[in-house]
Amino acid sequence: MNYNECVTELLKTDGALAAAVVDYSSGMLLAGGGTSSVDLEIAAAGNTEVVRAKMKTMGMLGLNDIIDDILITLGEQYHLLRPVSKQEGLCLYFVLDKSKSNLALARRALVEVEKLIK
Repeated sequence: MNYNECVTELLKTDGALAAAVVDYSSGMLLAGGGTSSVDLEIAAAGNTEVVRAKMKTMGMLGLNDIIDDILITLGEQYHLLRPVSKQEGLCLYFVLDKSKSNLALARRALVEVEKLIK
């Protein structure tokens, strides 16, 4: 599945506002879409800082583990970041309307889409 198809699949999730595939080493948006007022270029660049900071902290702590996902809860939205295990430096970014989404189903959608990335 290509990156645009991944975004399309994520946007089928109830409450989805935006989705993207991001190179977290550079902050570059590789594919993105949605109906949200979120500027995906800025969001992708900014949120990759969160992923890099967490990975750096894990290294300093000597944690030999992986990040499944990172959840940022805002007043009206969920922002989910999921590093892609098969492709180092790549992550999925997902924005959901908090009042219209189910967090467990959204996380499951991320897992399923991650499996389809080649």
